[in-house]
Amino acid sequence: MIIIKTPEEVAKMRKAGRVVAQAFEILAEMIRPGVRTLDLDRAVEEFFKKVGAVPSFKGYHGFPASICASVNEVVVHGIPGELMLVEGDIIGIDIGAIVEGYHGDAARTFAVGQISEEAQRLLTVTREALNRGIQQAVVGNRMSDISHAIQSHAEAAGFSVVRDFVGHGIGRNMHEAPQVPNYGEPGRGVRLKSGMTLAIEPMVNAGGYNVEILADDWTVVTVDGTLSAHFEHTVAITEHGPEVLTV
Repeated sequence: MIIIKTPEEVAKMRKAGRVVAQAFEILAEMIRPGVRTLDLDRAVEEFFKKVGAVPSFKGYHGFPASICASVNEVVVHGIPGELMLVEGDIIGIDIGAIVEGYHGDAARTFAVGQISEEAQRLLTVTREALNRGIQQAVVGNRMSDISHAIQSHAEAAGFSVVRDFVGHGIGRNMHEAPQVPNYGEPGRGVRLKSGMTLAIEPMVNAGGYNVEILADDWTVVTVDGTLSAHFEHTVAITEHGPEVLTV
């Protein structure tokens, strides 16, 4: 069931989204060669404790950390640990926070020092694809209008869009109906209404779109070993257009 949020509920989600955005500001200052992904996770957990937020991810279906840290060919759900970042890496960070019972969820992919031109192009195109999708999150459109905007932009640049993992509704629960695919023909799916809140999150690969899950049952990687980027925002659909809540 698709849940329409009241303005009061959106206001609470806005608070959660701001906490997520502040956590990214902390990480942006930390991400550099020589930093462990575990250090990034601990910094976010400490910040959440300071501001009274709860990590959305920690303990969710057994996930062991407060953030997802996905390096290079890891698409999503990378588990923070002793892995040390090196010059030229890219790292996708996914963060969720609960504030006053409501979730905010966002992801960004960062360059570690100087990265290749192709890696930078992947990051740029994926961020642009997210923005193209958000622009379609307006009252009266169909869900697949978001999906098609993302897919067409990524594929026009020569990249591929992951099919096996999608965006989602969000609110009191981190994952709510409806699903938000990052691919598809326009004009299909549910009609978008004011009060819907969506986590829109393109995952774009430099090579093919096929992925696999490693033996830890969490880490998702590209089958061909190519780089992957991930950008995400929590968005409220309003009568005045889409409002990004995770800023």
